[in-house]
Amino acid sequence: MIISSPSARAFVRVLNTGILCNMTQRHWVQNDRISLVTTITKQRAPIFQDDAYACTAVESLYIIQERQPFYLHAFVVMPDHCHVLLTVPEYSTLSSIMYAYKRDVSFRINRGPLWQKRFDCRLMRKIPQAIHYIHHNPIVAGLCAEPEDYRWSSACGKWDVTAIDAMGMFA
Repeated sequence: MIISSPSARAFVRVLNTGILCNMTQRHWVQNDRISLVTTITKQRAPIFQDDAYACTAVESLYIIQERQPFYLHAFVVMPDHCHVLLTVPEYSTLSSIMYAYKRDVSFRINRGPLWQKRFDCRLMRKIPQAIHYIHHNPIVAGLCAEPEDYRWSSACGKWDVTAIDAMGMFA
């Protein structure tokens, strides 16, 4: 199924997984939508194996959220990448948030270049599956036995996130 917006001249493809994929470089469809964003370290270097760096990556999410408000629903910082489930308000852009996040982490770690230049964004329809995917990423990677055991994830209960229900509405 293809959804089009003639005014924006951009197209979105709906996959069987319930994920909307932006087929253009412009990220017009991401505002006020729940998005799964993945950003990867340069050459997949396992920088966030270091607990201090992983903590910095998590703290940077909240620092950027204060500067450029967005709704943070779930996240995980893996050794070589991060997954973030968020909603960008209409007045902001995902690109500016991700640019600020990557820049802040790089600056605070004092290491660069830290990240690959781009990031992947998928618009989510099946919110519970997206949260499950994020929270179970450390288990699949063999880093813990239960989602709650991984400190650098919103599943551990230590970090503040904006809850959403199964329909994608803020709880």
